[in-house]
Amino acid sequence: MRLLLAEDERDLASAIRRVLEYAKYDVDIAYDGVQALTKIKDYPYDLLILDVMMPRMDGFQVVKTVRANGLSVPVLMLTARAEIDDKVLGLDAGADDYLTKPFQVKELLARVRALLRREGEVADSYQIGNITLDHQTFELKSEQQAVHLTNKEYRLMETLIRNKSALLSTERLMETVWDYDSEAEINVVWAYISSLRKKLEQIDANVVIKAVRGIGYQLVVKQ
Repeated sequence: MRLLLAEDERDLASAIRRVLEYAKYDVDIAYDGVQALTKIKDYPYDLLILDVMMPRMDGFQVVKTVRANGLSVPVLMLTARAEIDDKVLGLDAGADDYLTKPFQVKELLARVRALLRREGEVADSYQIGNITLDHQTFELKSEQQAVHLTNKEYRLMETLIRNKSALLSTERLMETVWDYDSEAEINVVWAYISSLRKKLEQIDANVVIKAVRGIGYQLVVKQ
């Protein structure tokens, strides 16, 4: 998934970017509000992380402009100002969550994961090739058949579909699906991948989960 971080303190921006990239997110940086809006117009980001106090245009104005343009992308606001009124201003402007500096890395990543999951749950279904993943029934369907997925199978398939053709590492899948659950080891991820492959074959899907040794997994449509 691709995130935009708008933060005018360059050292802090670099530090946050390293944390997010270590967690397997792709991150672009903007150093002021106007630059952030330009990037948002050029690319459909999965999440915006916006500092409130930025030159040229502050975070509140960026959020208002984003929402005025009809974009529903999740927005996490970062600020050193902890006053309740500032938090209310941010949420009223259209932000989804608010994190006060200084913050712990674990808390930042938890907020990011929560917002990305929330965004993913908006869709009733996802489609790729000849299959549909139904959010309401947890069914994986083709034109001919349907199979029911367990909760973990659904979240794994949803992650693969929402990152169509992208290579996702085992660590990224563990973070997204299992939230780094201590029981989620590499062999557990492999077992769920194997189960999904069998169910894709069962419904005659023209989609396969391809493994790239040493890199990860990707969902591709058969040619």
